Amino acid sequence: MSLGRSLGRHPDLNVTPLIDVLLVLLIIFMVITPSLSTGMQALVPQPPDQEKPAPRDDIVITVLGDRTVRVNQEPVALADLDEKLRVLFKNATNHVIFVRGQKDLDFRQVVEVIDIAKGAGLDRVALMTQ
Repeated sequence: MSLGRSLGRHPDLNVTPLIDVLLVLLIIFMVITPSLSTGMQALVPQPPDQEKPAPRDDIVITVLGDRTVRVNQEPVALADLDEKLRVLFKNATNHVIFVRGQKDLDFRQVVEVIDIAKGAGLDRVALMTQ
């Protein structure tokens, strides 16, 4: 871009301010990104040390799609699950509850059962796969 005579100088674009802006934006996105993700706390299943029979007093809850669950094959309405769990584990709240979801079921419904179990005072909830 030349107006008139050229004295041997050519105009250059100064990119230093653009690089500074780019680095500031990069730092801002690096700081903001980790705080956006939230989720449930989960423990990775560990392989068993040896074959042990499962305790008889553990409960398997199967979540069905029609707002019902089966507690060890006994059908229970989802609204009555809290009371049923409190009765089953009145004195022993340290047992494991196994939760299994029906195939093609939204995980939201499984989490709802886990929330009910935690509300009943049961902290040890395990997910079963099929």
